[in-house]
Amino acid sequence: MSDISSSQSSGFDRRAFMAGAAGSALVPLTARATAQEARAPAVQDPALPVDVTLRVNGQDKRLSLDARTTVLDALREHLKLTGSKKGCDHGQCGACTVLIGDRRVVSCLTLALAAEGQEITTVEGLATNDRLHPMQQAFVDNDAFQCGYCTPGQIMSAIACVKEGHAGTDADIREYMSGNICRCAAYPNIVAAVKQAAPEIVKG
Repeated sequence: MSDISSSQSSGFDRRAFMAGAAGSALVPLTARATAQEARAPAVQDPALPVDVTLRVNGQDKRLSLDARTTVLDALREHLKLTGSKKGCDHGQCGACTVLIGDRRVVSCLTLALAAEGQEITTVEGLATNDRLHPMQQAFVDNDAFQCGYCTPGQIMSAIACVKEGHAGTDADIREYMSGNICRCAAYPNIVAAVKQAAPEIVKG
């Protein structure tokens, strides 16, 4: 009774004081969180289109793509370059192989945005006027295809195999072409084609 009367007479309210202290303690935390949110970069919706310029077969192609678009889908669906085939879509069959720089890649697992600023070469970019690339001609000469579905990827991978220096022996060719599957089993003819084209590619 004396505590109540003394707080009333002094004008001090203990409950009001505790509530006010708790509220003032939260102010710096709230201010700090607000400042951090203001500094955080805005996260872009990946479904929104992104402008990208891809250099394909010596020409710059300006596209507006979903950020998740692969090189393969950019080529086939947006640029209508359908030579690169969609086989397994998991990077296991090699049918979608293209060259980025001088490096062979499975384009179904490579984001188009990651290829910006680099030279992309597809099977459509190999021939010069009416003259086939030496590897294309070697595939024809050696009957190194049957259904032809895997052939574009086989040719692109074979060119890289030669340029990487792995076409010296039949065993090397088989080993370094093993990422490209031919369901028609034209493997002996593919090896023969790589051996035929290798000297001209190395020379030129």
